Amino acid sequence: MNTVCFLGHSTMKPTCRILFSCRNSGIFGFTPVKCYHRLVSNGNSTKLCLNFEHNCQFHTSPCHNLSGFRRVVDDTRKAFRVPSWSLGQSGVISRSCDVGLRSRGVSVIANVASRLRNLSTSVETRVNENNFERIYVQGGINVKPLVVERIDKDENIVGGGEDSGIDAGDGKANLENREGLSELKVESPKREETNIEKEAWRLLQNAVVTYCGSPVGTVAANDPGDKQPLNYDQVFIRDFVPSALAFLLKGEGEIVRNFLLHTLQLQSWEKTVDCYSPGQGLMPASFKVRTVPLDCNKFEEVLDPDFGESAIGRVAPVDSGLWWIILLRAYCKITGDYALQERVDVQTGLKMILNLCLSDGFDMFPSLLVTDGSCMIDRRMGIHGHPLEIQALFYSALRCSREMLSVNDGSKNLVRAINNRLSALSFHIREYYWVDMKKINEIYRYKTEEYSLDATNKFNIYPEQIPSWLMDWIPEEGGYLIGNLQPAHMDFRFFTLGNLWSIVSSLGTPRQNEAILNLIEAKWDDLVGHMPLKICYPALESEEWRIITGSDPKNTPWSYHNGGSWPTLLWQFTLACIKMRKLDLARKAVALAEKRLADDRWPEYYDTRTGRFIGKQSRLYQTWTIAGFLASKMLLDNPEMASLLFWDEDYELLEICVCALSKTGRKKCSRGAARSQILI
Repeated sequence: MNTVCFLGHSTMKPTCRILFSCRNSGIFGFTPVKCYHRLVSNGNSTKLCLNFEHNCQFHTSPCHNLSGFRRVVDDTRKAFRVPSWSLGQSGVISRSCDVGLRSRGVSVIANVASRLRNLSTSVETRVNENNFERIYVQGGINVKPLVVERIDKDENIVGGGEDSGIDAGDGKANLENREGLSELKVESPKREETNIEKEAWRLLQNAVVTYCGSPVGTVAANDPGDKQPLNYDQVFIRDFVPSALAFLLKGEGEIVRNFLLHTLQLQSWEKTVDCYSPGQGLMPASFKVRTVPLDCNKFEEVLDPDFGESAIGRVAPVDSGLWWIILLRAYCKITGDYALQERVDVQTGLKMILNLCLSDGFDMFPSLLVTDGSCMIDRRMGIHGHPLEIQALFYSALRCSREMLSVNDGSKNLVRAINNRLSALSFHIREYYWVDMKKINEIYRYKTEEYSLDATNKFNIYPEQIPSWLMDWIPEEGGYLIGNLQPAHMDFRFFTLGNLWSIVSSLGTPRQNEAILNLIEAKWDDLVGHMPLKICYPALESEEWRIITGSDPKNTPWSYHNGGSWPTLLWQFTLACIKMRKLDLARKAVALAEKRLADDRWPEYYDTRTGRFIGKQSRLYQTWTIAGFLASKMLLDNPEMASLLFWDEDYELLEICVCALSKTGRKKCSRGAARSQILI
């Protein structure tokens, strides 16, 4: 396994080794050698081994160098050694270290992307091809750009020789600048923290997970009384987002930077279910730091990712990669560390996620087709198809990517494809997912079995699908985006996360965004009650619950995903309210939560129709409940920071039409409907 090592400076402080493995399947159309992972016991010690088809074994140990890797520094006059490139999937990320001892030094690839553009990835994109994006690397294939190698402080890192290509003085300055970024403090109005906020910060700090001495995330829950934590003791990508925002708003960027880089190295690591691996570019749902014993009375810390192969239901996380992109943009915006998004490995990982999401399939719609349980609602709840939550996150991730992608000859087609998808997706959601009193009355009078390009009832929706509860529930002023849309099926449930994130990302029109908050205000008792906020409304009950959930005993009516109240949604509600200039509505919700959360020991969710009871299986000291509360408080204290986290309407998207079908004699799709909604 050939590798390349780059050397630079970074604010990441752990001194770690990263060991990569290949996938059984090919990467970007190329087929690497097969490799397998196993632990081989030898007396009282255990070594991590990789068995290749070529009958060679590589061992990691503090007594030996990592096989297959060259030392980062052979000579101060030869700071960069570039052999034939080999970029495989991220394998085991590990570091040989003495337990309890502090790390002594680190070298990480950092701000060298701009100097090494000739070695960076390039992208050739063809829209509407099966292999949507092909990534090539000059000099070979299968390159993993980030290699972290332990360097003692007294060892020369970069020499001043002519072969180094980087001036040592510049490197020192960059390191100092990076360290300054990690200590960036966000100026906010002086307000003394309440005792509840102080307790929340203490609990959030206690939930921090360290890897080789540096913070890399927060556990999902830290309940000392939980005898069976299952995977709640792991770091989840989606769960860490509110924690990351809380740390960023407080000026602590190091943990977020570490999290972004380490999860990037776990991207698409080989995990299988019954000999089948998930798609290239997939981000894990979670990871855990495990300690593996080695020779010489040493121990090694290893990051072990979970892509769904251990999850209840064995579903892959569709939303993890989308949240990772959103968090990357938030980190760069708040800290000003835009060099992170320009790194070769970050750009490559970003393109891999886009490749997975933008790949052509059999679907006729611009929305993402996903299975049940692949997002925050991670159990069977009848959201298979095109759930609103995924579409809103997908739209946000595309807008983030358009900002962060380095535009060059290799990526310009990818940017064009992103613009086309953004335009098609926004029109699709705004036109077909939106319901208010006027739209419901239109559906009520739908004609069915229409066959034509000019059909009004394009999805053949039968009026009998309109539920009786909706007739009386929808207010005169207000509306929302439905939960799902498929042929002959509209899921009229109100899903809070999808609607809130549609406001934040401007997936909905300005008029629709205003109407969503009007509906929440009008139906406050139903959607907020005693604890913000309902994950969906209404709950599935009786025979409908039995059929759709499979008689799930955890998703009983008005509990967990089935109409339960989730305090973590508070920060997204606050962000949406700030964007739409309804701060009083956000303050009302935050004050409501503040009365109970600490006394109830920060539960994961609440039960009953109005959220009066702590969830029957709710974990206590749930980290994203704590972090969501803190992020909401800080956003309200410093609302100008919220502008870095949401998007305004992009009017240029309304002018883009990807159909271009005039040559075939077909009718072009019209953007008039979308434009008229904005101008009204």
